[in-house]
Amino acid sequence: MDFTLENFIYVDKTVYIPQLVKLKRVFISRPRRFGKSLTLDTIATLFETGVEPYFKGTWIYDKWTEPTYPVLRLNFLNFDKNSLEKFNNKLNSKITEFAELNHVTTYKEKEEAEDSIDHLLEQLRLEGRQIVILIDEYDCQMTANINNETLYKQFQEKIKSFYANIKDKFAIKFLGITGVTRLKVVSIFSVGSDINDITNASAYSQMIGFTRDEIKKYYIDYLKLASSYGNNCSVDDVTDTQIESLLDRLAQNYDGYCFDEDYEKKVFSTWSVNKFFQTMIEKKKVQFGEYWYDNGGLPSILVNYLKTHELNIFEYLDKDKLLKVSDEDFKNPTSLTTINQNVLMCQTGYLTLRSSLTESSDVFLGIPNGELYKALNKLLATKFFKGNISVSNANGENILNVGSVEDIISLLNTMVNTVTYDAYPLNSESAVQNYVKAYLLGAKQNVFSEIHQAKGRADLMIETNKRRIVIEFKYAKDETEAKAKLSEAIEQIKTRDYGNIVPRKDELLRIAAVFNADPKVRAFTQYKFVQ
Repeated sequence: MDFTLENFIYVDKTVYIPQLVKLKRVFISRPRRFGKSLTLDTIATLFETGVEPYFKGTWIYDKWTEPTYPVLRLNFLNFDKNSLEKFNNKLNSKITEFAELNHVTTYKEKEEAEDSIDHLLEQLRLEGRQIVILIDEYDCQMTANINNETLYKQFQEKIKSFYANIKDKFAIKFLGITGVTRLKVVSIFSVGSDINDITNASAYSQMIGFTRDEIKKYYIDYLKLASSYGNNCSVDDVTDTQIESLLDRLAQNYDGYCFDEDYEKKVFSTWSVNKFFQTMIEKKKVQFGEYWYDNGGLPSILVNYLKTHELNIFEYLDKDKLLKVSDEDFKNPTSLTTINQNVLMCQTGYLTLRSSLTESSDVFLGIPNGELYKALNKLLATKFFKGNISVSNANGENILNVGSVEDIISLLNTMVNTVTYDAYPLNSESAVQNYVKAYLLGAKQNVFSEIHQAKGRADLMIETNKRRIVIEFKYAKDETEAKAKLSEAIEQIKTRDYGNIVPRKDELLRIAAVFNADPKVRAFTQYKFVQ
């Protein structure tokens, strides 16, 4: 596609390609919607046609020296995930179609696809010919079947056999493989593999994803327009300071992904940045939405994983918390059924590196940005509340906007009765606070916890169109203790003047609420509106 003629923006990443193809065999893992497929398409176009006519004006235009080669493209996302036979037949047909198009007359299709590719490469070798093979979403069939042990193992063995038959083959000029997960059990990562895993290689850590400088360079007109909407001024009057301020907000929401083993280089989510600007054009206003999650950010692997695995909700409710995993768990997971929870969350894009991979035996992970913090809470809400999230009453009115204190307490009690004690034990004040926060975030409310003020920190603050609701939580073992704790919460709200912060709201609703943890009660029984 001619991006210039079609009026598209093309962020030039071609500087990485010459060095990349010198590696001969490469694998890279990235979350969905980051640009893996476009990277493979770029490589394919260069090998198939050279730099004319698509690469005029790009970095690589006068530097690419490779001759053209036939390219066998295999996107496993388009292959069957529920039948090994259908998968094999589709893979076979692609190999055969390629052989016919490229006049490999001595090729004969075999029963098994791994044998067909082996035969094709041998015939090409005998003819002194080389090809390029690009495989996208290599792990798709396995991720779709993590809850089906039989199919999972069948696809695992099939894929292992396929890669075993392309290993060290002269006829392959270049091999590029992408996926979401990285599994040691698959032969491309085994000892003796000829594949270079560049997933966390510093040199390629910004090849997929946008840098701040790239956004500023390629999207400058969009940045100016967005700044004009955000500052209610004309495009011509937008200042550099306003543009930098917008970039800061973009970074807070969509930056922070680190794939660099040295923990130095970070990138923005490509999908989120593009959707932000597209939405801005359509709605003529600035809107920092959860674009990645709403458009593929909940991959099938996580959907399937959550069906049979419990997530530790505490792990993800503190946006600044660092999560520790061992170096071995991070680098060499063996199976999707036993993979460390936090490693899987990192591979799927919910967490990212927060430490170097070269300086310690421990690896630290964290939430990349504001968008992913909200996405995580949506994910948790999907799991714990079965998607049945609401803050409305029978008349469809938003309780947080118009309800009384009694209505809000009733809503809180509905929340805590949504799941069983075994699934989520409310055994501390922080557990209650985090649970309520996850529910409200899942319901797309503007919720903040541990809000810093001059005199202290409020447990929870909810911002609606008209109101600011501040809730100070306390935890009690029984009703006697609950009554005592209520007085403590009331005093805390008054002495620390929670909620009286700029900007002001039309209404400030401050509530002291005590959760009675008695197994026979498990509800907010003591509460009071605090003037």
